[in-house]
Order: sequence, then structure tokens, then C-alpha cells
Amino acid sequence: MTLLLLVRHGETDWNAERRLQGREDRPLSARGRGQARALAPYVARYRPDHVTCSPLLRTRQTAHLLGVTVSGLDPRWQEADLGSWTGRTREELVATGDGGYAAWRAGSYQPPGAEPLTALRLRVAAAIDDLAIGGGVHLVVTHGGPIRAACHLLVALEPAALVPVPPGSLTVFDLGGPRPRLRAFNVAPGPEEVGDSTD
Repeated sequence: MTLLLLVRHGETDWNAERRLQGREDRPLSARGRGQARALAPYVARYRPDHVTCSPLLRTRQTAHLLGVTVSGLDPRWQEADLGSWTGRTREELVATGDGGYAAWRAGSYQPPGAEPLTALRLRVAAAIDDLAIGGGVHLVVTHGGPIRAACHLLVALEPAALVPVPPGSLTVFDLGGPRPRLRAFNVAPGPEEVGDSTD
């Protein structure tokens, strides 16, 4: 059996503000910490053999709150650099009226100075190939962009066909058969399980 578990980090203050983060290294918010704790039992059911993490702070904090031991940090799983859009809000980008934000969400536009989608997919593909060699259950704590890239690479789902990947969610691929299968997408605890942690 070869399973790939992809967890998107919990919410940050910029997520709450609908502000694009890219490589900006923001910590988890109180709500994000609650999301990670609430997701922990969902991840534990799979008993991961190996845990990889993006080097950004929000993913490392999420992994800690999931209660897993990180085997290594892999920059191939970090979020795309969003260039001049880093720090801008969805509302600001939509208000320009040029359609760029919608096109970017659909995978057909690259923000100025941003990492190309092809480059993101190439690094995620290489990271998946490395994990799949030995079999087992692999947990990766990562970001929305790499998870969307994995959906395209493994099961041919284009960004335009996907709903957004929410913070504190789990996506599971089965890599053990003749072709990869998507076993779960965007699994997340309900609001009553997350609570309003303020620590």
C-alpha cells in the first residue's frame, strides 16, 4: 500500500484577511491552531510512516499540533512564490477588473514575478516520485498550491475544476494501484470540532 496524505496548514491571519501569502512566512492564528488540533485524529487514523513538511513556519506549526514527528523538511512542498501579488487581498485583485485573479485561480494566468505553474508542478512531481519509491503511508504538511498541483499530476484535475483547498484540511491519494486514485479531498473537522481556541 502506498498512500499520500496531503494536509494544508491551518489558518493564518492573512488567510482570515483573504490576503495572498505565497512564500511570506506567517504563523498560525489561534483559529489555525485549533484547526490543526481538530484534524489530528483524522490524520492519526492513517498511521503515517513518514512525515515531510514544507519549511515554512505555518506548516511546521501545523505538523507539531498534529502530533506527528517530522522526518524532514522539503522545499519542493512549499507554496508558490506569488511575486507582486504577495500580501494583496482577493478583493483588491478582483477590483482591478482585469480578470487576472479568476484566471490565476483557473490556472491560466501567472502574477507578475510569480513562480510559473509549470515549475510548481515539476517540483511537486519530483517530490511525489521520491516518496512513492518505497511504498507506505506518507504525510506531507504543505500548502494549497502544491495540493492543487498534486491533483493535476495524479488524477488530471485542473485548477478550474477544483474548489479551493481550505486551511486545516486533508486530501488523500492512493498510489498503490495501476494508476493513482483520489480517496479523499478537503476532509476537515466541522466548526464545532475546531472551536475558538485563543491560546
